[in-house]
Amino acid sequence: MSRLMGTTRLEAFSDAVIAIVMTIMVLELKIPHEANLASLAPIGAIFASYVLSFVHLAIYWNNHHHMMQVAEHVDGAIMWANMHLLFWLSLIPFATGWMGENQFASTPTAMYGFVLLMSAVAYFILQRSIIIRDGPESLLAKAVGTDSKGKLSPVLYLIGIPLAFVFPLLSGALYVAVAIIWMIPDRRIEEVLPEESPTDQTPVDG
Repeated sequence: MSRLMGTTRLEAFSDAVIAIVMTIMVLELKIPHEANLASLAPIGAIFASYVLSFVHLAIYWNNHHHMMQVAEHVDGAIMWANMHLLFWLSLIPFATGWMGENQFASTPTAMYGFVLLMSAVAYFILQRSIIIRDGPESLLAKAVGTDSKGKLSPVLYLIGIPLAFVFPLLSGALYVAVAIIWMIPDRRIEEVLPEESPTDQTPVDG
C-alpha cells in the first residue's frame, strides 16, 4: 500500500477546522440589550478585531485551497506541517478576543501579532514541505517563485510585535497592512495550473 495519498482529505479537514475557528470568533460578539446604535459602541474594538481576524483566516483558507490544487501527493511531513498551521490558526479566536476586549492594549496586541507571525511561519513550513516532496520543478515551486509577499509578511509582524508596547494602534495598522497585501488578487498558482486538474482535485474558483 502506498504511503502517499491525494490532497482531498487533508483539504477537507482543513476547511472544516478553519470554518469552526471562524464560528468560534463570531460567538464572541455579544449582542447588546438595547435597541440603539449607541449600544454598539462598547463592542466596537471587539468587532474591529473580529473583522481583521476574519479577513486573515479567509486569506489563509483561500491560499491553502489554491496550494492544495497544485500539490501532487501528501506524506507524513506534509500532514504534520498542516496540523502545525491549524494549531496556530486555532489560537486566533483567543488572541482576537483578548485584544478586542482590552481595547487594543499593548500586551494583547503584541500577542495577536505573535500568533499571526507563527501562523505565517507555519504556512511557510507547509509550503516548503510540499515543494520538497514534489520537487523544485513542481507547479507549486514555479508558482511561489521568489515569494516576496511571503517574505514581507513576517517582517511586518516582527516590527509590529515590539511596536505594540509603544504604539499599539500603529502595530495594529501593520497587521491590517499585511491583510491588504494578501487581499490583492494573486494569480501565481492559477497561472501554472494545467487546463484540466488531476482527477482527485476540484477546479480552482475563478
